[in-house]
Amino acid sequence: MEPVLLYITAASREEAISLSRELLSQRLAACTNIMENVTSMYHWQGQIEHTPEVVVIAKTLSSEVERIVAQVKKQSSYATPCVLTIPVTGGSPEYISWLTGEVGAKRV
Repeated sequence: MEPVLLYITAASREEAISLSRELLSQRLAACTNIMENVTSMYHWQGQIEHTPEVVVIAKTLSSEVERIVAQVKKQSSYATPCVLTIPVTGGSPEYISWLTGEVGAKRV
């Protein structure tokens, strides 16, 4: 159960808030950050595309990644939603302890 950050993109602020609420209510993440006004550029179906997106960073544990990916696929409006795991190799011990205690706590 190592702490990780998940980098997730959403099509809108509303989609990002809805996903964040679900991840928090299920105790899959301890905290999320929502960053608006992001422009993503990427290859899609033979073209270079650019679209506005909203980034969600979920602070969680490695043990929850599969559940979060499933939840993102369930809620995302994208055919291929972005969910990338970023390992946490250090940080504030107090924060990491809080994060570890929150993920999965009192899960029904």
